[in-house]
Order: sequence, then C-alpha cells, then structure tokens
Amino acid sequence: MMNKRMFCRFIPAILIFPCCVLNLIAQHEYMSNEMGMEKLGNVSFPTSCSPPSQPDLEAGVASLHSFEYATAMRHFQGALEKDSSCAIAYWGKAMSLYHELWNEPSEKDLTEGWEFVRKAEAATETSAREREYIQAMATFYKPGKQTAEDRATGYSAAMEKLHADYPSDEEATVFYALSLLASQPPDDVSLQHAKKAVQLLNTVLAVDPDHPGVAHYLIHACDNPAMAQDGLAAARRYAAIAPSSPHALHMPSHIFTRLGLWQDDIASNLAAVKAAEQAPSGTEAKLHPMDFLEYAYLQTGQDDKARAVEQEALATKNQGFTRGLEQYYYYAQAHFPALLALETKDWKAAESLQPPLGAEPGVQVITYWAQAIGASRAGDVVAASLAVEHLDQATLAEKKRHPGSPEPPVDTDKNEAHAWLAFAKQDYPAASKLLQPVIQFQDQVGKGEVELPAREMYADMLLLSNRPTEALDEYRLSLKSDPSRFNALYGAARAAESIHQDSIAATYYKQLLDNCNDADASELPEIKHAKEFVTQSARASLR
Repeated sequence: MMNKRMFCRFIPAILIFPCCVLNLIAQHEYMSNEMGMEKLGNVSFPTSCSPPSQPDLEAGVASLHSFEYATAMRHFQGALEKDSSCAIAYWGKAMSLYHELWNEPSEKDLTEGWEFVRKAEAATETSAREREYIQAMATFYKPGKQTAEDRATGYSAAMEKLHADYPSDEEATVFYALSLLASQPPDDVSLQHAKKAVQLLNTVLAVDPDHPGVAHYLIHACDNPAMAQDGLAAARRYAAIAPSSPHALHMPSHIFTRLGLWQDDIASNLAAVKAAEQAPSGTEAKLHPMDFLEYAYLQTGQDDKARAVEQEALATKNQGFTRGLEQYYYYAQAHFPALLALETKDWKAAESLQPPLGAEPGVQVITYWAQAIGASRAGDVVAASLAVEHLDQATLAEKKRHPGSPEPPVDTDKNEAHAWLAFAKQDYPAASKLLQPVIQFQDQVGKGEVELPAREMYADMLLLSNRPTEALDEYRLSLKSDPSRFNALYGAARAAESIHQDSIAATYYKQLLDNCNDADASELPEIKHAKEFVTQSARASLR
C-alpha cells in the first residue's frame, strides 16, 4: 500500500556548518567524476569467489547499505563478469531487488529474485557461510502466497540464525539489524525491533565506526521521538562515510527533522539534491530530499523557498524512477502542494487541490485529506463532507488493490479528515474522540517526518474553540515530540498571550524568531506579530 506514511520511511563531516556539506559535495564530485571513484564506505565481506571479483562484491554490499540498488546491481554483475561461478554475486543481485524499507516487492521482483536465488544455489564457488546468506534470500523469494509481511518476517528469522552461526561476521549482524526494522509489526508501539537493532548495530559500531550500514540503520532505528537523540551521532557521521550516495547525504535529515534542527536539515537536503542531480540514482533520490527541504523551509518561515521547491517538484517529469518506486512521482504531485497549503494556512488553496491524474487511490487520499482540512478550516461544511466521502472511497479502493498489506493501528488520514469535518460541524467531542487514537499512536511511535502532528491539530481546535489554557498544554506536549515547528510555536505563543501569560508567550515568540532569521519577514504576519510582541514585552519590563 503506497501512501504518504510509507514514503516518509523512504527516504557528514559533522553538519554543524552548511559549508561542511558543500565542501563534502565538492570532494564527492571530484572523486566520482574526475577519478572515476565511488565513495560508499568500506565493508569487509570475504567470499570464496575469485580475487578479481572481490572489489565489486564489496562495492555492491556497500551500495546496498546506502540503498543505492541500481549501483549495487551493477557491481554484482561486474563480479559475475569476472567470475561466472560466484554464487554470492547472485545473492547480491537478489538483494538489490529487495528494497526492505521502501516498498513491497512486485510479482516481477519476486520472480526475478527467485531466479537469482536458483542461480546462486547452482553456482559452484560458495562456502557454508555464503550458502546460509543464499538460503535467507530463498526464504524471502520462495514462490507461494505469503504476504510481504510474512516474507520479511521469515527472512529476518533466517538472518537471526545466520548472525548466531557467524557472530563475528559484521555483515550478518548489520543485515540482521536491517531485517528487524523491515519486519517490525505496524501495531508494535514498544519499538522492540528498533531497540534490538540499535543494540546489534552498536556492537559493530564499537569495532567499525565507519561502516555505512551501521550509521544508516541507526538513523532509521532511531527515527522516532523517543529515540531520535540517540541517532544524532550517526546522523552527523553517515554522509561523510558514503558521500557518493545522495541517500546517505539526505538520511541525517531524518534525525534533524525529529529534533527540529532546521539549519542542519536544510544543509543536509541541499547537499542530497545537488548530489542526486549528478548521480545514477533514480528520480526519487532528488524528490525525497526536496520533500524534507520544503518542510524545513516552512518551519523557518522561508515560504518563498518552500514554494520554489514545490514548483520544481511539480515540474519534475514522470521518468527515471527506481523500479518499484514509480508511484513516488504521484506522491510528490499530491504531497508537496498539500503540505504547502496546510502549513501556510491557505485553506482555500488546500480545498481546491485535485488528485494527480493517474495516481493510485492511496495517493489520492493525500489530496482528499488536505481538501477536508482546508474546507473545514474555511468553514465550508459541504465541501469538507464531499472531500471526506472521496477519501473514504479511495481508502476502500486502496485496500482492495492491496489486500495483503498489513492494517495500520490507526488510519491517520481518515481520522484527521473526519475530525476536522466534525469540528466544522461544531461537534467538538466527536472531533476530539477521532484525534485521540492518532495522538496516542504518534506519542508512542511518532508521525511521519514531514507530516503535521495530530496533537498540534487538536491544540488548534482548542484555540479556535476559545479554550486557550487547554490549547497551551497541548501545544507544549506537541513541541516535545516535534520540536520547533513554526505553527506550534506560534500557536503556543498566541494561547499564552490570550490568557495574559506574557512571559511564556514571549519565550515562544523569541524561539520562533530565532528559528526564522532567514524568514520572509515582510510577507509573514506571524513574524511581524512576534516581533511586535517581543518588543513591547521588553519595553514593559523596563518600566
């Protein structure tokens, strides 16, 4: 099931200063273009294949760790050209089709992956350890009616055995950790898989701090409010380990976004976008960091830059996407304008959005969700009702298209759209009841990195309902899990101001202004009001 939440999973020399990233990119361009070299990190993956094939094998494994699947496939094919009996190279080609955190495998993926497994099983150059790697892949690709979730769980169990049989094999440990992240049940709010993955990865980190998979998967494991701080060190290191990978340059921003580190976030994604323009990665390698870039610009009041990113995304041609990620084009066409309209509170613009032509129902839901919120905030109950009706129909159609996909613990888009419709109808208890399951889930697991927090929505409802004291409490809680968001800071300040808690209001306004040094000040009424309030508060304190 391809929706905005799934895409948000997709996905330095310390990124304290943006110039570090630019220097890193300049270095990457020189090494990749002038010297023909790739910098994807170093791995140790001894095999029974011929020595000439070994560099390609290890480059392929390093590519897998940064999700550079096309590059990985090329290296494994290169190994086979040097040694046609190399079994583990066929394993690598099968691994290159398994995008564990990105998308469910298609029937074509499963068929081709199984063919690679059979060739690996038939190849002569292998070892007991390598055969166990191949058997793990066979568990995943074996023909049958298993769901994608069943395949991921079975593969993870096989990797657990491989790790137990070869505890000193770093790659077995790291790939097992990744399999845990890919097989985590959607309704598991305990994050046990993520926590176990962190433990495994830290054992490798202690002896191999420059392993690309360790840094990458630590970021993914910690990509939630409760663990984000624990992923910061990996976020500040990963891009320097694999500077030839646009995805590696982008990934730190997952943690930066969680922690509200907007300038680091912007620098990370600018670097990723620039690298993607020169790398053989798919078109999504540029659009994905642009998604985060638009979000970060909006949190810092740089609405003009966010709008420019949106327009560039909408102008992107529907071509060049990595196999299995073709729907990302439609996601971008739906999500970029929806995010811009809702974050800038342009309710009429949100209400007037239309689903991209050719989009699957799961992507259409994004537009109907934005329509419902925009129409409700604009007070247009009729339009909001129609948007909710369309959303419900698209949600049902998506379930019919992907009957094997696991059910989410709570349907965030549906609950939020229905909640805003109830609010527009002044049924405030119903609106609250619909939002609470989403809030509870996001408190435990976190929202998508570039989504709007449900608790912030609830705080908006309370403020609009003239309940500022309660609204302030909710904004405070929202800022704990999603720090430094523009609208939450402004909402908290407005709520405090309305109940004459001027010192609290001034604190939030000052934080907003600190975040928005580069904001479009002449265009944003929130920035103007914040400056006026802080100035007046300072004068009052001198009296």
